[in-house]
Amino acid sequence: MQPVHIYTSPTCGFCHMAKRLLNAKSVSFTETDVARDPSKRQEMMARANGRHTVPQIFIGNAHVGGCDDLMALERAGKLDQVLKGAA
Repeated sequence: MQPVHIYTSPTCGFCHMAKRLLNAKSVSFTETDVARDPSKRQEMMARANGRHTVPQIFIGNAHVGGCDDLMALERAGKLDQVLKGAA
């Protein structure tokens, strides 16, 4: 299983939705709250090619995008493959 890292903020509904999907799939992830530490938001933006909204999700070294992108992978039946590193 590829490591998953998600940048979030506590009041973000899309962050909660993305985490619910990962939890439902029993996927462990590392979470970074960018609201508490501005340097982490800068880190996120550097990794996400300037994207500044949360969540920003990374699987392995790949930037998946936000919640909509994660949900699109799931709807297309590709999320499990990406998590396993097969895509």
